[in-house]
Amino acid sequence: MFTLNECMLDNILRNARPFGHHEDAMELNLGFGFIYYGLVRALRPKHIVVIGSGFGFSVVCLGLGLKDNKTGRLSFVDPSYSLLRNGPFKTVGGMAKWNDPRKVEEHFAGFGLETIVSHHRMISEVFFARFKHFDLPPIDVAFIDGNHSFRDARNDFINVLKHSKKNSYVFLHDSNIYVREMIRHAGVKRWLNVLRNNKELFDLIDFPFDSGVALVRVAQDNAWKYME
Repeated sequence: MFTLNECMLDNILRNARPFGHHEDAMELNLGFGFIYYGLVRALRPKHIVVIGSGFGFSVVCLGLGLKDNKTGRLSFVDPSYSLLRNGPFKTVGGMAKWNDPRKVEEHFAGFGLETIVSHHRMISEVFFARFKHFDLPPIDVAFIDGNHSFRDARNDFINVLKHSKKNSYVFLHDSNIYVREMIRHAGVKRWLNVLRNNKELFDLIDFPFDSGVALVRVAQDNAWKYME
């Protein structure tokens, strides 16, 4: 049986609490979440990396795709920052939800994902520095939703490239937050413009609804060498 029945949709919308994914809780509509799930079902990735999530919406939607595929693993990277404790230059949507390993496991067990999702409580820079130590396979699909500054969006994207191959796919959330882009509090859109200027390396489609999400296909191996 597929996991996305009415009970699971309600569970996701209540407990994984999407924000800015073009969702509609009244209609049990996951919005972009259906794209995340559908891409995983279609591509059958072996390893997904998610960088940042307030309550785990992207993790759950992608992880359920792996569960229904009956193969694959998901590495979730989040240092568990909070806006009040760490400030707006560290996080905007962080709720410090990922502090307690037992509670993290219980949270994802509520979606049947406790054996699929592994949480790494650290910043993405440290995660990628330890990637080989964790003995992880190459990244087939990534979801970047951490610190949204231009520098961090760029660094996260390039680090994903270093651990992936041609025909891997990368989501970048919050591609449509104009005010934060205007005051230079975010730089996802500016980074996407850099990628658009490298058409031989990347294919890109942007969904400019709600907070927006972009999907990038990596068209060449070792594309990161041309971006540094």
